[in-house]
Amino acid sequence: MNPQDDIWALVKRDFGNLAAADLGQITRAVKRRLKRIQYRPDLVDGCLPGAGLIIDH
Repeated sequence: MNPQDDIWALVKRDFGNLAAADLGQITRAVKRRLKRIQYRPDLVDGCLPGAGLIIDH
């Protein structure tokens, strides 16, 4: 399993009811969600064990 698949799953989970008027609106929404994930290292770290990766702190 690829850890970035889990990251994209987190992004897509928020867009179930998004009725975007154009591609720009979708792009902005995805960038906002990725920015929020960037500042939540616990979410990113949580995606790594499923891929067989271990974090040593």
